Amino acid sequence: MSGESIQALVEASDFRALLNAIDRFVDAGDWDAIVTLRDRCNEAVERGKQVWGVSQFAEYRLALDAPADYAGSVVKEGAGRYALGPLWEVAASKHTWAELDPHLSDVRLRAFAAHERAIRGDAVAGADIDHQVVDVPLELEAWEPPYPVAAYRSDRASFPERDLPEMEWVDLGDPATPVTNDDAAEALLDLARSWIDDSSGRGEARAVVGEAKDAIRAFGPKRVRMVEVELADAMALMAWVGASGGAQGKRRGTPVGRAGAWWALACVLGLNEEWPVDPDELGSEGAGLRWFVWDPGDRVGGWNFYLAVEDPMDGLAWAVSVVDWK
Repeated sequence: MSGESIQALVEASDFRALLNAIDRFVDAGDWDAIVTLRDRCNEAVERGKQVWGVSQFAEYRLALDAPADYAGSVVKEGAGRYALGPLWEVAASKHTWAELDPHLSDVRLRAFAAHERAIRGDAVAGADIDHQVVDVPLELEAWEPPYPVAAYRSDRASFPERDLPEMEWVDLGDPATPVTNDDAAEALLDLARSWIDDSSGRGEARAVVGEAKDAIRAFGPKRVRMVEVELADAMALMAWVGASGGAQGKRRGTPVGRAGAWWALACVLGLNEEWPVDPDELGSEGAGLRWFVWDPGDRVGGWNFYLAVEDPMDGLAWAVSVVDWK
């Protein structure tokens, strides 16, 4: 397709034909044609034509399908605002760090991409990135889980959760003594902050003197479903929540979710004032906590976050409850 033909489709605002053209260019490996189409759309947007969605789709397909030099060129601040996910995560889902490394110039997004590749098992030791952008270790620790990662396709994306054991009904006791202004409760709720601030979610977190069941009881219910899980399960769940934007918010990406899970764990252990924490200490002390997933029995859909944790040594417990709707 010639530049003149592309321009004619842009001037006609023929969205279907433009999107079909992008698909054909991808199939043919004609990446320069996609760049031309993107640029023509951007110029038309400045003249008032509403073809910005086509331009963003073109950049999404470059990040997803094109060689690393083209993919890296669209990984920049402000790009892919309405894409299925942040373009650095899209690009890192299909390209190795060695491929992307020479083509990522934005300091912040470069660090995110490196962490995404590390989470996916890529060899990134010694990567030249700013380690203050994501202030947790670049490579996964032995006590961390294999975090669920996003799967991007041309027309859809999936964000799988870690499989968890079946819950059983449990009767809760009398209300326990609450703890106010608690850093750990705030950190747990902050994992789902974008669900609340950028979508339609509602949530709260509680801290009490007592056990996990007592922290859940602080929300009001007298009977819930719950099951104890391992630290790895809790970390995977917290990272999944922290990575997502909920039903309507913008996805933040797995490295952001992982960093949020580390911070929440540090706060529960009272290590947040020592940040950055020693990874071995965090994992060792985290293994001494008891973690539970729970729900009030009416859990519907995928945007729910119910987690509780207790510290048997200190006699404290926390619980978080967040629900978002489409």
